[in-house]
Amino acid sequence: MSQRNRRFSLNPKSRQALSVTHPNAAGIDIGSASHYVAVPAERDDEPVREFPSFTADLHRLADWLQACGVDTVAMESTGVYWIPLYELLDARGFTVLLVNARHVKNVSGRKSDVLDCQWLQQLMSYGLLSGAFRPTEAVCALRALTRQRNMLLRNQSRHVQHMQKALTQMNIQLAHVISDIVGLTGQRILRAILAGERDGQRLAALKDSRIHASEDEIAKSLQGNWRHEHLFALKQALAAFDFCVTQLAECDQAIEAQLCVLQAHEGSAAPSKKRSRPRNAPKFDLRQRMFQMCGVDLTRIDGIEVTTALVVLSEIGTDMSRFTSIKHFTSWLGLCPGTKISGGKLLGGKTKRCANRAAQALRLAAAALRSSQSALGAYFRRLCSRMDKPKAITATAHKLARLIYIMLTKGEQYTDQGQHYYEERYRERVLRTLSERAAKLGMKMVPAEKSA
Repeated sequence: MSQRNRRFSLNPKSRQALSVTHPNAAGIDIGSASHYVAVPAERDDEPVREFPSFTADLHRLADWLQACGVDTVAMESTGVYWIPLYELLDARGFTVLLVNARHVKNVSGRKSDVLDCQWLQQLMSYGLLSGAFRPTEAVCALRALTRQRNMLLRNQSRHVQHMQKALTQMNIQLAHVISDIVGLTGQRILRAILAGERDGQRLAALKDSRIHASEDEIAKSLQGNWRHEHLFALKQALAAFDFCVTQLAECDQAIEAQLCVLQAHEGSAAPSKKRSRPRNAPKFDLRQRMFQMCGVDLTRIDGIEVTTALVVLSEIGTDMSRFTSIKHFTSWLGLCPGTKISGGKLLGGKTKRCANRAAQALRLAAAALRSSQSALGAYFRRLCSRMDKPKAITATAHKLARLIYIMLTKGEQYTDQGQHYYEERYRERVLRTLSERAAKLGMKMVPAEKSA
């Protein structure tokens, strides 16, 4: 045997066989109408059973698991069907692990619900599965409310598009003279139109003083064909928009109440350097509530607004102990570079596909740094000059995630050093690298002024 082969040969004494680490584990294949449950074969004469998804049957499922001596349960994250069973088993004292369906794919061959739950039970018994991250119940409630609010905002924007469509069909070009048809001026004009007003000059007189367009331009844009069916569509779209506004106000009250439940710190945040408030932000002091929740002001990071910070905190919470390091945190977000090596060659470093809402919010925050006169803005523009913009956005979002992790774990406030400070640091790093390369070649760098 050659030296190369001896170096990589395995010692039989060092081989470790798979050992059972969770002897009391069960596997559950989740379905919409029924769940298939598998326990160790020696625990019951019928180790695989099917239970309907009714609440009474879920309690019967938990009783059977207790009778079989099960203390650990692994289940797949199938849609939202797993949530009732997960919450029930967790309340009954079981250790429930929610596993990714892509990580537990069966070997090639037959596939059925019975085989899937048995495969889950076998993998869990050997300790080959890891549970997905799930925050505390209070944070889960905040997350549900935040996701509900985002859904209402999407519905509201859809109704705005319906209003624009109805106006376009009537050849009312109001959207070309004012920037927002659901702003103060737009709503005044739309409600006057639905009240029966058709005179363009009277409608234009309702404009706010901040509108740059003149009354003549607005009156000219309001000349169209007032067809009954389009006015009816406009009326229903505006009514749906108003309903979404009412629901958003109720959702904001629920979010504020939940943030009060999560309050863990006293005091108030320092005055914000950002003057304007995001348009879709809640009406209450969200920044102050989030500061009392986590003890730091995430909005001090350039690019992160109060709505972005709310999405991030509602998805991850404030307890970072579930993530062993900052690398595990960014990997869970799907923002760290991937590792694909074969034959000693790096085949790619593409990030994994991930539908993480916190990562999506951080990507939007990173894209907003394109004109920021800050250190993070300079960092983002430098990355855009050397790589594709989507990759630069992901890399900047990765940096934002690291800053958030440090702030939540160490309780330190973020201080922006400015664009000039970052560019000077970058220039020093480049000069140091060039000096080291010149020294390896037996040369020395001389400044241009001294050489002249």
